[in-house]
Amino acid sequence: EVQLVESGGGLVQPGGSLRLSCAASGFTFENYAMSWVRQAPGKGLEWVSGISWNGGSTNYAESMKGRFTISRDNAKNTLYLQMNSLKSEDTAVYYCSQGYLPPLNRKQDYWGQGTQDTVSS
Repeated sequence: EVQLVESGGGLVQPGGSLRLSCAASGFTFENYAMSWVRQAPGKGLEWVSGISWNGGSTNYAESMKGRFTISRDNAKNTLYLQMNSLKSEDTAVYYCSQGYLPPLNRKQDYWGQGTQDTVSS
């Protein structure tokens, strides 16, 4: 079965950086576009970024452009999200998902538990 395990979250001050990782298993990783989504406290799911199968094409939500970088290592079945210039508004649980634009109506079980990023002074 598809399994995605996120890691790398933590507590940082505004302006700081975090690097998230997503370890994928249970499917042929290189056959799929991948993405990151997040859920802030009391808010709905929000698409963050997507990446094509080989990393040749990437895109970001407008509020993340210039601050976040999505990448992947197909040999390691791993997806990454480098987050710089973090703001308090970036505080959320971050999930990775199969597909460029996954369902946002509700959390998918295979996304796992996500990783918590807290941006606070």
